[in-house]
Amino acid sequence: MNAKQHFLVGSGLALLAALGGASGALKPVPLAEAARVARVVDADTYDVVAGGQRVRVRLLGADAPEHDQAFGAQATDSVAALLPVGRPVQLRRHGLDLYGRTLGSLTLPAAGARGRGAGALDSLLVVRGWAWAYDPAHTVAGRAAQQAQAQAAGRGLWKCGAVGAVPPKVWRGLDYKNKRRYGAGCSW
Repeated sequence: MNAKQHFLVGSGLALLAALGGASGALKPVPLAEAARVARVVDADTYDVVAGGQRVRVRLLGADAPEHDQAFGAQATDSVAALLPVGRPVQLRRHGLDLYGRTLGSLTLPAAGARGRGAGALDSLLVVRGWAWAYDPAHTVAGRAAQQAQAQAAGRGLWKCGAVGAVPPKVWRGLDYKNKRRYGAGCSW
């Protein structure tokens, strides 16, 4: 096998792996199911009722500040105002996390004849500055750009700039002393 053939075979195998294995089957997109909001636990975790069962959903695509972190309470309150108890949403389940929560995406149904209000909740949180974009596999076109726009406009947690904003994944690893040091943010 010459170098060109070796490259083509290797590229083909990489493509097959990316598409879901040797069978060439794409990973199926989870079906959307109707649900209703039962409770906003925090800005990126919700209890919804779907199919007659209460489900705790950890939102994919966004990582919101923790309760004890600067802007955590404000982000949660903002989402709670957007998602009152009983609000209909569309849920797509993507598996479970280490804590047994359903990893999922929520879509808000269209409100009114022009479809205003429809959209992915994770994108809405990022655009409004209520959460960091979370897309480690870079599968959602524009997710990083949404965060950059929110930062540039000074929305939500970006009101005082990006310098003092500590991402939740870093915050969780800080000790008490450092949390006190970085816990104060500017006023919402």
